[in-house]
Amino acid sequence: MLKAERAALVLQRLDEFYPDPPIPLDHRDEFTLLVAVLLSAQCTDKKVNEVTPALFEVAGTPQRMMELGEPAILDLIRPLGLSKQKAKALAGLSQILVEKHDSVVPQTFPELEALPGVGHKTASVVMAQAFGYPAFPVDTHIHRLAQRWGLSSGKNVVQTELDLKRLFPESSWNRLHLQIIFYGREHCTARGCDGTRCGLCRELFPRRR
Repeated sequence: MLKAERAALVLQRLDEFYPDPPIPLDHRDEFTLLVAVLLSAQCTDKKVNEVTPALFEVAGTPQRMMELGEPAILDLIRPLGLSKQKAKALAGLSQILVEKHDSVVPQTFPELEALPGVGHKTASVVMAQAFGYPAFPVDTHIHRLAQRWGLSSGKNVVQTELDLKRLFPESSWNRLHLQIIFYGREHCTARGCDGTRCGLCRELFPRRR
């Protein structure tokens, strides 16, 4: 099966499995989505969703997050990995949003990626899910599945993102990155599937069985 054929099959099957995939991080608006995505680095979405209600209750806006301050932010997010770095980033980006962007989350990649703690993947999620801009956020899980499914041989997430953007129509990007995440968690896990066990892997590579 050619790579383009594998991509078409992946898209077809994932649309069948997850026609309208939800955003797995609980949030209220663009700012709380930005915060939740930043907090999800090296941490499960489930754990982030356990922590953010208390955080958003007292600091659900850039102004209130800035006023809360780094030490208090740290106390609220301490159960998460890299909590010290994340608390510093949240305090810093909130101040920038207040002082430079009138407390509004910017809608461009350069402005988002200029915020403390916001890399390309985080910016891509916000651009895609908050503003509807075509983007294809690639984390280590999507990178792993793209390799397993023969969609990319990229050695890093940057190359994998470029490969996936070339393979899939732009109109599918915003939902597809969520679909891949859900499928990977539920069916094609790192330990539970070795490329021969889940239904999609068996369909993509019938000779591996």
